[in-house]
Amino acid sequence: MRRDVEIEADGARLRGWLLAPEIQDGAAGPAGPAPTVVMAPGFGGVKEQLLDRYAQVFRAAGIATLAFDHRGFGASDGEPRQEVDPWRQVEDWRHALTFASLQPEVDPARLAVWGTSLAGGLALVVAALDRRVRCAVAQVPEVGGHAGWLRRVQPEMIEAVEHEFAEDRKRRMAGEPPATLPLVAKRPGAPAAIPGREAWDFFSALETAAPLWKNEVTLRSLDLLRGFEPGAYVERIAPTPLLCIAARSDTASPLDLLLAAYERARPPKRLLLLPGGHFEVYTTGFDTAAGAARDWFAEHLGPERPLVV
Repeated sequence: MRRDVEIEADGARLRGWLLAPEIQDGAAGPAGPAPTVVMAPGFGGVKEQLLDRYAQVFRAAGIATLAFDHRGFGASDGEPRQEVDPWRQVEDWRHALTFASLQPEVDPARLAVWGTSLAGGLALVVAALDRRVRCAVAQVPEVGGHAGWLRRVQPEMIEAVEHEFAEDRKRRMAGEPPATLPLVAKRPGAPAAIPGREAWDFFSALETAAPLWKNEVTLRSLDLLRGFEPGAYVERIAPTPLLCIAARSDTASPLDLLLAAYERARPPKRLLLLPGGHFEVYTTGFDTAAGAARDWFAEHLGPERPLVV
């Protein structure tokens, strides 16, 4: 059973859907309160970009999913449009957890988070800050903040980019619209928030399935991202079980930064290392990654547990 939902979040209405398991014997109707995974898209994405595929895998194991668009993206409200503000997104995930806990399909004692790319970093922070989260999966997560920023920008360009950040802030204060740039670009070397042909191929292949997606983010999104340090929170996730899914050749979320963060995390934890790059996790690695997340949730959200806040 899937239904559209609206989540009130500090003045913005977040829109998404709740996919709940049904009775296994084929009878119509809901299966009752279920363990539930809250998820949202990665940097600049919308929920129609493969989140439904993961939700169907989880549903087959009796796990419900609440997926929503971040504020300013897709079907959700919020201004400015196309702006990635990681800390506001963390708060919106916590609003989504509250909303989920109040739904009849959801067991509020068995909530989990799943995120990929930047949303994987969000999942790490939410799991560290919110004890309602009983299990977490971070897939190819952004953990580096400033260190990741330095990997993505050529050293000789840093001063010029920081100047553009400052100029954009001046223009916005004067009432001008935010500066924007493409999220991905087909031509090598063209300006893009996520450079590389792999990124272009991934997002362009999903345009038909995600008509509300726009190939655009605000320039300030990059400024905000470099100050977001999910890796600094990993020590605080335990005793919540954590599964990290990594890609050996990941350059969008550099593998060495993730491995260093994972080492600081306390058990219970598990690391799954897949071949390929950042975007291959969604294609050739999908079955393995989605199956591992499903099994992790099934293991740690199985029997009903008392809710401790």
